[in-house]
Amino acid sequence: MGMTMTEKILADHSGQRVVKAGDTVTCRVDRAVLHDMFFSVGGQADLYVMKKLFNPERCVVVMDHAVPAPTVYDAEAGVKIRKFVERHGIKHFFDVGNHGVIHQILAEKGLALPGQLITCGDSHTMASGAFNCASRGMGPVDMVYVFCMGETWFQVGPTILYNLTGKLSDMVTGKDIFLYIAGTYGEVTNKNVEFGGAGIENLPLSERQSITTMCAEINADFAVFPFDRQVEDYLKNRAVEPFSPVKSDPDAEYEDIRTIDLDKMEPYVALPHFIPGNCKPVNEVEGMNINQAIIGSCSNGRLQDLKTAARIVKGKKIAQGVRLIITPASQAVYREAIQDGCITTLLDAGAVITNPTCGACYGGHMGLIGTGERCLATTTRNFKGRMGSADSEVMLASPATVAASALTGKITDPRRIVL
Repeated sequence: MGMTMTEKILADHSGQRVVKAGDTVTCRVDRAVLHDMFFSVGGQADLYVMKKLFNPERCVVVMDHAVPAPTVYDAEAGVKIRKFVERHGIKHFFDVGNHGVIHQILAEKGLALPGQLITCGDSHTMASGAFNCASRGMGPVDMVYVFCMGETWFQVGPTILYNLTGKLSDMVTGKDIFLYIAGTYGEVTNKNVEFGGAGIENLPLSERQSITTMCAEINADFAVFPFDRQVEDYLKNRAVEPFSPVKSDPDAEYEDIRTIDLDKMEPYVALPHFIPGNCKPVNEVEGMNINQAIIGSCSNGRLQDLKTAARIVKGKKIAQGVRLIITPASQAVYREAIQDGCITTLLDAGAVITNPTCGACYGGHMGLIGTGERCLATTTRNFKGRMGSADSEVMLASPATVAASALTGKITDPRRIVL
């Protein structure tokens, strides 16, 4: 019986010859990852119960949510983190100044590799699926177990395959592909998502990362792209160890196969206060006023995202009464954006540039919104109160749509902006 990419990774890591939907497997983990919020005062789990880690070489800790520390509680968490890392000899520790959004750090540092299995204490961990890697977010108690034992269990879910054909037109992005999928097909709770088709070769890695990251918002268990030359070239000088890519078998079983014609994709927007079944083409919601625009997060804070925004706002000014906040996904991206010149372009247009952090996305700091305000963002979630006041609205879109809307003060199709 043939297997999907996800099934092959779970079979390999559980010592099984074959696994199929409905099986329950215990798997060894290649990488176990935590971020700073796990160490906060009154924290999510007592991480100090860990006397010995399964393998400090395979444990990763990243400072990304409350960075730099916005409260004394977060500062105290930082003290705990640094002691924890030192005590256990964790070398893959990314402290303030060498930090970034956790999933971007895993990619940049060559820690998310084809054929591997990653667990992380963050729900958007499946971002690493862009690299042919099975990656899954887990809760605090589960992560304590993984850090100590190096294994965890999964129930193998059925898989839905999206076959991509064609090529995206200008101003249409991976975020739009996801919002189309979420709006058209809704949730895939307890199921896996995989991508295939000739259209993948036309899809840059950054767009694939955006898509897999957002698959958490349709409740996928895993979201995986195939290995190809783009992935190979990206990892050539950064992979921390050898890896073994996987590909689906010709006779792999899928619950459903859905074809997405990239040529026909258009900009999409997620309406408040949820995503599945709640996304529309931007031209159906144009004209809604916005107070704040955010470009960043694990979904859309990479160099290409910032360059797209800079291209749109170059020589123009942000609309009166709109705040445009730009958050690079990592220190490395920030540096590249400065060297590219797009940071200066964004500043000249009136944007505010923050340090790399998850701050605004999770409603912690660096850009909360108040009563009656509406934010259009490239972030990952838009539930009620996510970014501040419970009486505010968050809508999600691509960097192109957010940048265009920041110029007009209203939700705007980026294809209408004269470059």
